[in-house]
Amino acid sequence: MAAAPVDGDAPAWTRRPAGLSRAVATELVQRIVAGTYPPGSTLPTEPALCETFSVSRTVVRESVKMLQEKGLVRVRQGSGTVITDPDSWHLLDEQVLAASIGSERDSGILDDLVVTRRLLEADMAFVAARTIDEAGLTRLRELVDLMDTLVADWPRYKPTDVAFHDVIMRASGNRIARGVVRALESQAADTARYVGQPDTDGCIASNRGHREIYERIAAGDAEGAAAAMTRHITDAWLARRGDTKGAARLER
Repeated sequence: MAAAPVDGDAPAWTRRPAGLSRAVATELVQRIVAGTYPPGSTLPTEPALCETFSVSRTVVRESVKMLQEKGLVRVRQGSGTVITDPDSWHLLDEQVLAASIGSERDSGILDDLVVTRRLLEADMAFVAARTIDEAGLTRLRELVDLMDTLVADWPRYKPTDVAFHDVIMRASGNRIARGVVRALESQAADTARYVGQPDTDGCIASNRGHREIYERIAAGDAEGAAAAMTRHITDAWLARRGDTKGAARLER
């Protein structure tokens, strides 16, 4: 199959010496995810990429190796570097996930992110209700009470919200699940479509959910804590999502 055309002049960052391989890889990730180089097509040749980005063959080869590690391409002897199907992409990779969130016109990838986060955090709330200590309960109560005073101050409410969830994740002892949630959130937290347009009413509703979660954990009600976490994450996302198109994906 013919190689996709090389497009445009080299970005300004190619004139900076540090981190060129990663910078080239980041740009190529964005182009692949956006469909500039569609699945099944071949990546432009080494000489073409060298010319486009004004870098050496060594930089290009290192960048292509990074793309392979992310599942975005496979190298075929005699056929060039082929763009893989999206099902092969490593979506937990920070560059791939960020590019995927940025390139989708609907909320599909964010819906999947929310569902994944919901499953993991509900399970961690279930465990935390059985394992949390007095210091953890005290901290949760302090954070919920503090958020009641911050509902009109989103810049301060947001990190307090994050801290509340992190106390629960730590109390569960599940470092893998916590790591996945933190990785997912870090790539979505600053995107307008995920954050929505926070207002006082939204923060009030959000903290009602936090308080319910806290009360169920404090009561040692594992199933109730999991159910409260599921409702909280779902309701908060639906309030931020802005439309109902495709929202049935959340009904699982």
